[in-house]
Amino acid sequence: MPYDHRNTARRTLALALAATGCCAVLAGCATSQASPPSGKAGASRATQGESGTQSRPPFASPSAPRSTRSPVPAQGSRSLAGRTVVIDPGHNSGNFRHSTEINKKVNIGTTRKECDTTGTSTNAGYTEASFTLDVSHRLRDLLTARGVKVVLTHDGDRPWGPCIDERARIGNAARADAVVSVHADGSAVGNRGFHVILPAKVGAGSADTVGIVAPSRALGERIADRFAHATGTSPSNYIGSGTGLDVRDDLGGLNLSTVPKVFVECGNMRDPKDAQLLTSSTWRQKAAQGLADGIATYLQG
Repeated sequence: MPYDHRNTARRTLALALAATGCCAVLAGCATSQASPPSGKAGASRATQGESGTQSRPPFASPSAPRSTRSPVPAQGSRSLAGRTVVIDPGHNSGNFRHSTEINKKVNIGTTRKECDTTGTSTNAGYTEASFTLDVSHRLRDLLTARGVKVVLTHDGDRPWGPCIDERARIGNAARADAVVSVHADGSAVGNRGFHVILPAKVGAGSADTVGIVAPSRALGERIADRFAHATGTSPSNYIGSGTGLDVRDDLGGLNLSTVPKVFVECGNMRDPKDAQLLTSSTWRQKAAQGLADGIATYLQG
């Protein structure tokens, strides 16, 4: 989940809840210390993949091995050869060990924000970074089977990061037809469902999203529709007024993008019912299928 400066007031509540063993309300990660985080989003506004609050260290995280699955074609039968999609797995498991590096601020066009955060986790310790990389691998396989050229912003092959500004540059350099940043939220218990974060119109400093707002919304709408269909889950009951869509102007990954891009919060890791889905390999395959179907529908026009 990303960092949300508007949830500062909720951060105190999140830490208090975490201290009593309750699921925390994510309020954005201004610092990344060694202590376990409580989640990444506020009860009324989630922060997604960019810089959420820290989650518990990965010592308790169950393993999430790559499954031996055969790629299944995404929605429709038309080949997508010649198209390029950048998949951005939110956070990095190594961020827990590199708090100094990820706390350094980078320019997001309109202001400066932390390079990255650790992300959130389930109460049992399954980290968002593990979840996002697993779903991203599944999504890559599905899109590759359709002829898409897939670029990952990272593949668990670097000690930390990349920073949010570098993630945006990777999509821009690839001249991607679409960029999807995969995340899971860290909101309060009872807050359930997925939502897709879209870029707002931003034209300040080095940020200029005017040209990508419309295509990004089209991408997000198609992903929301196909994700619900594939997973059987509903749009967020706490963000987006039931639409599954949320517009943000404070995320560097969106502000610095020059190509259509969205963030997808696949569910709330701090809610036990959503966590049960997110930790299921069967459900994660459905999530990847929904993402692939939505991307394919968008690319086919």
